[in-house]
Amino acid sequence: MRFASFILIAALSLSAAPTAIEKNLHVRVRMRDGVHLCANVFRPAGNGRYATILVRTPYNKGKDITPGWQALVEHGFAVVVQDVRGRFDSEGVFDLYYQETPDGDDTLNWVAAQPWSSGKIGMYGGSYLGIAQWRAALSGNPHLKAILPLVSGDDEYLDRFYSKGGEMKLGHRLLWMSEHFSAPGSPKPDFNRYIWRLPLRMADRAATGQRSAMWQRALDHPSYDHFWKSVSVRSNIEKIKVPVFAVGGWYDNYVESDLEAFTLLRKLGRPNRLIVGPWAHNMSYKFPDMDFGSQAQIPLRELQLAWFDYWLRGSQAAPSTPPLRYFVMGANQWREADEWPPKGVRYVPFYLSSGGHANSVSGNGTLRENEPGVNPADRFVYDPMKPVPTVGGAVCCNPKKFLWGPLDQRQVERRRDVLVYTSSPLKHPLEIAGPVRVVLYAATSAADTDFTAKLVDVWPDGRAINLTDGILKLRYRESLAKPVPAKPGEIYRITIDAGPTAVLFKKGHAIRLEVSSSNFPRFARNLNTGNPAAEDTVVRTARQTVYHDRRHPSHLLLPVVK
Repeated sequence: MRFASFILIAALSLSAAPTAIEKNLHVRVRMRDGVHLCANVFRPAGNGRYATILVRTPYNKGKDITPGWQALVEHGFAVVVQDVRGRFDSEGVFDLYYQETPDGDDTLNWVAAQPWSSGKIGMYGGSYLGIAQWRAALSGNPHLKAILPLVSGDDEYLDRFYSKGGEMKLGHRLLWMSEHFSAPGSPKPDFNRYIWRLPLRMADRAATGQRSAMWQRALDHPSYDHFWKSVSVRSNIEKIKVPVFAVGGWYDNYVESDLEAFTLLRKLGRPNRLIVGPWAHNMSYKFPDMDFGSQAQIPLRELQLAWFDYWLRGSQAAPSTPPLRYFVMGANQWREADEWPPKGVRYVPFYLSSGGHANSVSGNGTLRENEPGVNPADRFVYDPMKPVPTVGGAVCCNPKKFLWGPLDQRQVERRRDVLVYTSSPLKHPLEIAGPVRVVLYAATSAADTDFTAKLVDVWPDGRAINLTDGILKLRYRESLAKPVPAKPGEIYRITIDAGPTAVLFKKGHAIRLEVSSSNFPRFARNLNTGNPAAEDTVVRTARQTVYHDRRHPSHLLLPVVK
């Protein structure tokens, strides 16, 4: 979760002449409970009072100024970089769920009381550093005038632990914990070892060498219950009064929440901007299978400085562009809009069809615009011991261990437990922008299981590039709050949230949908028993059936731009 923050901060480097900088390192800041957090303070030398940029990080504030912080100071800001509670030089015990709002509030008050502070503070940073901003903003602190969270999301359940379909984001969470919260002196275990660990209750020990309170708490609450709502920014977003400028990426784990926070704040009438580009969790990362060109770059440095100049220093250069700017992949162009999805989108169904053998890309599965007639169902066996591997996508947080972004899916599509439905080559370009949904009429032999969906752009040369994907744990087909057991053999109409995207399918390209029951380790394996997932070690295979006939019109629902 730290990659984006460092890359984006570095992007602020300026070419201005050096400025004399006052440094105060390892300053102790007292919190309301007596715990002291440690911060570095950088400001222009002299006796002035400066608008301040506050950065709160669990990844080590460092021992001196960085080029990014120096650029901000040279622009006339004071900068405070603080280790959050329980991390590096700060006292206390780290608590993911509860510490950032009160600690952020106390730190803002401390900054505003300093003789070098103008009392106007902005917050900045990516990933966890963005989470810390959202939580500080929940406090309603009057000194916080604007925030700029990057690739951070707004909900603990839906962003950092579980999907919108209720399945654990296994690889994401365990990898982050292993890299940043391992027991002191313990060797870093192999990623491919701890993701397979059962029961999940013990996976924290395998990943970090010790028990993790945040992991255990998440397993204690597999449904979206009162606990998650109480620690959710989204559930309390009416408390966010400060202007928000957020940045997200189509291949980032948090983009769906970035978009939803934008929509909610727009409805509340809050000053709010969002940019979504063709990026993963690190904006500068180069995808091996896809290049969106130089046009994918944005003048983020100028936009960020203008944002803080306006809200913290009263600059007359008010942001004038529409509140949403998003990149359309394929067209490789930027679009501007006032809302998400953009006006004019219509939801067009593409119906699943086959001769009963959609298994693998060599099968006979198709996508059609006409409703199906008489069609035999498709069947496959899901074995949790041989799950469909994750190949790219909106995963996090280290691409050296867990590949992210747009990658060729043909190795996945050769599997018999992946149903593949492909349209005819398009005669005209088709642009989509919005959430992708998949409606399936499906049955299983198990007491509980998962169904997955992945949207793919098929190029004329055969490349199958993933765009977005999702999963649904069958027990959550009605609600994330109240699981309902499944009845083996019964046909259910289920909806899989396959995430948001913006892409132009070019003429000659084809639209493809992959349907299966696993996408591992992006998501945990459903062991098909119906037992509580945290303690389960029994593994059963499941016989899955997907229906697509006149009575059961399974379909892909695309947000087509008029």
